[in-house]
Amino acid sequence: MTRRNAIFMSAPAWAQTSLKTSTKYRTAIIGAGWWGNNILRCAMEAGQSKVVGIADVDERALEATQAEVNKLTGDKPGHYRDYREMLAKEKPEICIVATPDHWHALPVIAALKAGAHVYVEKPISHTLREGSAMLKTARATGKLVQVGTHRRMSPHCISGMEFLKSGKVGKIGMVRAFVGSAGGAGIKTPDSEAPKGLDWDAWIGPAPYRPYNKTIHPRGFRQFMDFANGTVGDWGIHWFDQLLWWTEEKFPRRVFSTGGRFIRQDNTDAPDTLITAFEFESFRCTWEHRLYANNNAEKAAIGCYFYGTEGTFHMGWRDGWSFFPSDSKKQTIHVEPQLNAPDGQNIRELWQDFLTSIASNKLPACDIEKGHQATAMSMLAIASLRHGKSLDWDGSKETITNEPSANKLLARAYRKGYEYPKA
Repeated sequence: MTRRNAIFMSAPAWAQTSLKTSTKYRTAIIGAGWWGNNILRCAMEAGQSKVVGIADVDERALEATQAEVNKLTGDKPGHYRDYREMLAKEKPEICIVATPDHWHALPVIAALKAGAHVYVEKPISHTLREGSAMLKTARATGKLVQVGTHRRMSPHCISGMEFLKSGKVGKIGMVRAFVGSAGGAGIKTPDSEAPKGLDWDAWIGPAPYRPYNKTIHPRGFRQFMDFANGTVGDWGIHWFDQLLWWTEEKFPRRVFSTGGRFIRQDNTDAPDTLITAFEFESFRCTWEHRLYANNNAEKAAIGCYFYGTEGTFHMGWRDGWSFFPSDSKKQTIHVEPQLNAPDGQNIRELWQDFLTSIASNKLPACDIEKGHQATAMSMLAIASLRHGKSLDWDGSKETITNEPSANKLLARAYRKGYEYPKA
């Protein structure tokens, strides 16, 4: 029998604050695609943004976003192909960065230096050293950065974390984070001319140049390693962030990955299979993903299992959280999620927390340091896979200690004309 209990539903921090303000912030967005517009809609809905600028290298995105902003708010934001021109001319106080991963670092750093607070989509960066430079710039400028790990503001994740930290699961020795998705080998799609209005060279930016392919843009870039870090970079950061929220440890001390491409035969090059073991001081964590077999044998196909002496706790997404006691005489406890449409997210709550943090000059719930720590776990998983060995990690110095040559995998050369940010 399952007990569905509402007593664990806690209000997020932003809902408990008494801060009220009529301030409207000059707000701009860099990267006006699918997810960027989800964020921008929440910003407009909150009523504290005057949208002054939209930057994107795709004219179709610019025009569609500008039209929607004007319809919803009456604002007439300027639209720009170059985010640097927009920052200089519009002087935003808040800047949303929702570009593909390989284009996160440079705009975030530029926006911070231009005086804006930043909301950046997860993962915060494409390489670990970029993230270090972004964190350093945020602290140097004194500006706030909210990372789009919106599960930190999901009511069921908040109540679930309270349950975990209460000790009701007992002593936890292992955490398993995972995602599975249905799929097959796929087929090759030939390269083609970029659509009219898309500046493909600018979209590539600091990454190695390659011809346009419709499987990359729009929305396909996550499975191309020149632009992202595959599923562990996309989904992994959400669950690593939940893990780091629970534990008092800030980073693993050792990482080992195994995996590869065993099924997929399409244009992508990210691993379709990955298993990673993270050694922390007081527990162990595993990550696993596969892009060809959704796990119908288990009730959950995504999330984290926390294994404790009193039972097993599952932190999920669309299925909320559940606790399965070891004692068969005790009831299972389940709490339903409270998610927003579209796409099952809690951006609205995260944006409100961002506004509260700006008004109070306090770090937001998803501060960039937390985002960097979760992102680093994803990147260490990929670094171990590429290096082929276990990596000992000194998180305080952000250095691989046992395989010094693997440290080169924490950064990469930028294409000519772009300068890699310095930490």
